[in-house]
Amino acid sequence: MDLEQAIYGRRATRAYTHEAIDPPLLEAVIDAAIQAPSAMDGQPWGFCILRNPALLDRISDEAKALMLRSPSPDLALHRFEEMLGNPDFHIFYHAPVLILICATKDSPWSQIDCTLAAQNLMLSAYGKGLGSCWIGFAQSWLETDEGRAALGLPSGWRPVAPIIVGHPGGVEPVPLREKPEVLWRE
Repeated sequence: MDLEQAIYGRRATRAYTHEAIDPPLLEAVIDAAIQAPSAMDGQPWGFCILRNPALLDRISDEAKALMLRSPSPDLALHRFEEMLGNPDFHIFYHAPVLILICATKDSPWSQIDCTLAAQNLMLSAYGKGLGSCWIGFAQSWLETDEGRAALGLPSGWRPVAPIIVGHPGGVEPVPLREKPEVLWRE
């Protein structure tokens, strides 16, 4: 797939089939992720691959409950209260895989480096016919002691990018992009 096609074609996928993803395909998207640049070549990333549907269901329920109990002041929760309170809403959209990219080194740039890896991972997944979506609703719970323990994360790993991956269950619409503000300085 052409790079431009991947950049312009990749979308946040929120509908998935139940088809499993073979481990070599997941390893391939992780290999693409680690090709991302990192500050001073620190490569501060680790990957936790979760394919257990029962644990994904538990995380979805726990994350929704945490957000409703202690909303972030930065999040306009009123926009999401009904959705998060709905027992049928699954924050992972029943995707078969969650890949959690974690910062493994304490560096001022590790979060940015993991985010760059996440973009590579999502573009690679799209190029291989998979859908993906960064799930911000999972972030707060995954950072808790309970969340870290549920995934068995090593003590030095800090969750940065929870990304679901799976075979798309449909075609996502192309969102309109606003014209960016660009300041030219010559």
